[in-house]
Amino acid sequence: MSDKRFSSITPEIKELSELCMKTSAIDPSLYTKYDVKRGLRDISGKGVLAGLTEISEVRSSITDESGNSAPCEGRLFYRGYDVQDIVNGFVAEKRFGFEEVTYLLLFGSLPDERQLDDFTCLLARYRTLPTSFVRDIIMKAPSSDMMNTLARSVLTLYSYDSRADDISIPNVLRQCLQLVALFPLLSVYGYQAYRHYHDGQSLFIHRPKPELSTAENILHILRSDSFYTELEARILDLALVLHAEHGGGNNSTFTTHVVSSSGTDTYSVIASSLGSLKGPKHGGANIKVIQMFEDLKSNVGDWEDEDEVAAYLTALLHKKAFDRSGLIYGMGHAVYSLSDPRAEIFKGFTESLSVEKGHTDEFKLYSLVERLAPEIIAKERRIYKGVSCNIDFYSGFVYKMLNLPIELYTPIFAIARISGWSAHRIEELVNSSKIIRPAYKHVGEFKDYIPLSER
Repeated sequence: MSDKRFSSITPEIKELSELCMKTSAIDPSLYTKYDVKRGLRDISGKGVLAGLTEISEVRSSITDESGNSAPCEGRLFYRGYDVQDIVNGFVAEKRFGFEEVTYLLLFGSLPDERQLDDFTCLLARYRTLPTSFVRDIIMKAPSSDMMNTLARSVLTLYSYDSRADDISIPNVLRQCLQLVALFPLLSVYGYQAYRHYHDGQSLFIHRPKPELSTAENILHILRSDSFYTELEARILDLALVLHAEHGGGNNSTFTTHVVSSSGTDTYSVIASSLGSLKGPKHGGANIKVIQMFEDLKSNVGDWEDEDEVAAYLTALLHKKAFDRSGLIYGMGHAVYSLSDPRAEIFKGFTESLSVEKGHTDEFKLYSLVERLAPEIIAKERRIYKGVSCNIDFYSGFVYKMLNLPIELYTPIFAIARISGWSAHRIEELVNSSKIIRPAYKHVGEFKDYIPLSER
């Protein structure tokens, strides 16, 4: 499908790119001189305050009466409710939680039984694509990157919406709920098209079932026989709950705020957020974890030998193993220091799934790396806050045990996070009075113009 004339890098482009790089490089010392918070974070990792939200809180420290701050075990709150309590609630009642959490994020309160039933039925009614959309849009020009397919599909839906540019709250809510309902279909159908046209696999397009939860429908439309176990569906549902929202400052949600503040349409906003999430430093991190562990398993003879595993992790930090980036993927977080509560919640369910799938040895290896990595990082690196595993550390392993294709790892993140994006888009529209525009200081030279004939 690719066109070499379109994608080739000519010698001319290579020469021009060197000029671009030379003229784009900024003296690193200037960032310190002008106290620039690179990444909108200070040296300790604390983010610059850029807005207010009532949707969620990511808590990594506590402040005493004297104003002194100290790290604490990480906690995550959705609309003031501890996510751990939310998970305990629907797990104890053997319910699926993603629809309930989506309602909570959008409307600010936990639904009662009638409200939850009505909301679930509303999402089921919206879980239908426009006529011939699969044939005309998804099946045409299938991409090897499902995030690209998902973003393209979202932008195309603009053409099917007669009120696409209406940013009144009722209309935006309608658009957001439709996207929440449609993201599983757009993602999975995009993957089915790719594996058919690129890999020569059989093509099957299952229709979603209204009586199934979002997690169940993902497994139903993905698998040729539509079979899944109850544990598989419940763990995928848990993954959606834990990825649904994570404060207003994460890269893709901040993108939602920034683009929404310009007054543009919902489809453009969500496509922009998808572009952010696609990045390996954000939503693609769990893929790196999986690839890193595959490399570890092929280079470490005894998975239970702590010294051998520790030597591999040290080699990672010294840029002598895997992709030589100097990173132990899945370790550390921009905000959390002592622990990521999502990882803490996920770990127990991951162990249960490893038993069902016969991957207990691999789970023990993950647990060993989780214990050793912070100690090794602390010895090798100067760090300003604690290091612990994040949710990406376990999520890729879970998706692998669920036999989900790696091409869908990041789209599943998007299927979950569209709930948070939607809540933040509405919050921005309700409260926004100015377009978001931070400052950049010019540090280049000022020059006199030279006529073309004199250059």
